Amino acid sequence: MSDTTLSAPPASDRAALKRDARRENTFFLSLSLPALILVGLCAMLPILWILRQSFLTLRGTPTLDNWSKLLSSDLTWKAVWSTVELSAATLALCIVLGLPLALALASASQRVANRLLIVLMLPLWTSILVRTYGWLVLLRRDGLVNQTLQALGLTDAPLNLVYNFTGTLIGMVHFMLPLFVLPAYAALRDIDANTIRASASMGASLPRTLFTVVLPLASGGIRSGAMIVFIYTLGFFITPAILGGGQVNPIAIRIERTLSTFQNWGAASALGMLLLILVALLAGTIAALRFAIVRARKHKEARHA
Repeated sequence: MSDTTLSAPPASDRAALKRDARRENTFFLSLSLPALILVGLCAMLPILWILRQSFLTLRGTPTLDNWSKLLSSDLTWKAVWSTVELSAATLALCIVLGLPLALALASASQRVANRLLIVLMLPLWTSILVRTYGWLVLLRRDGLVNQTLQALGLTDAPLNLVYNFTGTLIGMVHFMLPLFVLPAYAALRDIDANTIRASASMGASLPRTLFTVVLPLASGGIRSGAMIVFIYTLGFFITPAILGGGQVNPIAIRIERTLSTFQNWGAASALGMLLLILVALLAGTIAALRFAIVRARKHKEARHA
C-alpha cells in the first residue's frame, strides 16, 4: 500500500474558484439591485425630507432655532432618558422571561413546540391598540388583576398598575416578548444535542452546561432578539400614550404633542431626527462592541494556537 497525501489545490484552481464566486455574487446583486434601489429610495427620501424640515421655520425660512431650542431644553433630555429607560427595562424583562421560554421550546418535542409557538404568536395576531386597551381594562383600579389580588388577600387596597411606568412596561413586554423569543428559540434549536451530551459526559453540571455551552452557542440569536426589542421600543407611541397616562413621555409622544398642539413641523422633525440619531448611535455601539469581542476572541485563539 502506498501512502497518499492531501495537497492544496493549485493556485490557478483557487483563482478560478474566486472568479466564479465573484461572478455569482455579481449576478445575484444585479437581480436584487432594482429592489435595493426602491427600498433605499423609500427609506432615504422621507428621512431627507424630515432633515430638511428640521432646519425650517413655520414660514419655510432656514433656521437653526429648532435644534438650539431642542438641545437646550430639559424636557428633551428627560424624554431621551425616559425612552432609553423604558427600552432597557423592556429588554431586561424580555431576557428574564424569554430565555427560559425559549429553552423550554427548544427542549420540547417538535409537536409540542409548534403548539406552544402558536400560543406565543397570538399577541402578534391582535392589533396593538386592542391589546393595549385590554391591559388598561385588566390593570385599572377596579380591573380583574386588582380584584383578584384583593380577593386572595394579597393586597388591602387597589394597586396603581396603570397610568404609570409599571403599566407601560407590562404592555410593552407583552408585545415584544415574542419578537425576542423567536430568534433565541431558532438559535437554541440549531444546537447539536451531542454537544450538550458531551458536556454532561465530561462531568459538567446542568447550570455550567447552560452558561458555558448552550447560551454561548445561541448568543447570535439572543443578540439579534435583544437588538430587535431594544431598537423597536425606542419608537413606541401607542402603549406609552394609553397606559402611561401622561406620566411616561418618551420622544415619540413629544413628537406627537409638538405636532398636535403647536403644529410645528420644524421642531417635530428635529425631534424625529434626534430619535433617529439615538437609534443609529446605539446600533453602532452594539455593532462596535460585537466586532471588538469577536476580534479579541480570534486574537486569543491565535495566541493559544
